[in-house]
Amino acid sequence: MSGRRTTVRNLPLHLVLVVVGAVMVVPLLYAALSGFKSTGELSRNPVGLPDSWILSNYTDILGSGAFWRLVGNSTLIAIGTTVLVVAVSALAAFSFARFAFRGREVLFTVFTMGLMFPFAVAALPLFLLLRSMNLLDNPLGVILPQAAFGLPMTIIILRGFFREIPGELEEAATLDGCGPFAFFWRILLPMARPALGTVSVLAVVTSWNNFLLPLLVFTDSTWWTIPIGVQQFQGQYSSDTARVFAYLVLAMVPALAFYSVAERQLVGGLTAGATKG
Repeated sequence: MSGRRTTVRNLPLHLVLVVVGAVMVVPLLYAALSGFKSTGELSRNPVGLPDSWILSNYTDILGSGAFWRLVGNSTLIAIGTTVLVVAVSALAAFSFARFAFRGREVLFTVFTMGLMFPFAVAALPLFLLLRSMNLLDNPLGVILPQAAFGLPMTIIILRGFFREIPGELEEAATLDGCGPFAFFWRILLPMARPALGTVSVLAVVTSWNNFLLPLLVFTDSTWWTIPIGVQQFQGQYSSDTARVFAYLVLAMVPALAFYSVAERQLVGGLTAGATKG
């Protein structure tokens, strides 16, 4: 009887999960199936299965060197951004979490205020700054600003995790002759792998999906990323809707695959700080 009551009590939650899952999955499934149709069939039969599966919509894109160049550019920028933001944020979060100095909380508040700073406000000053530094049409022109905008959230997550590390552990390491940086490198970072994995996943996905900043920095198509490629492809093949759907699906596959592999690391890192102690 108690099991039945629990099932009834959880039924609204299950229904909400089903609805949310459908809202996310149905558009992806629709886009994937539409990519196997012709544009004419898509107009006649927008929601049904394809009458004849047109694989060339996908294979032509996969056989294009331009598509793989976009994937390579996005991968390079995502990796560069992630390495930079995680390295800098880990050092900053360590200082905020383990050292007491005058103005620490004020400085930390300044960092957290970065979460409220929209990119649109900084677009023009950032463009002028990058132009003065000769970083337009340069991947560093995207990597450095992305890392800067990613610092606030990353520092907040890592600081919360670092503060949960017992002080006794640091004292024991100090007695063994371990200095602050050695403690950070040899003990703290290995213990913080769940949190580091979490912020790395967030940085990669955010960089991969970024559209406005690469559009602002890159005028040369050599360095275009996947989101810009989607926009250009959609404009070029605006009359071939089925092929556009195929391109959209293929553009989403790397990010979805990465997220599905790293999902457990992401969830585990977000909950690790709450369950410690």
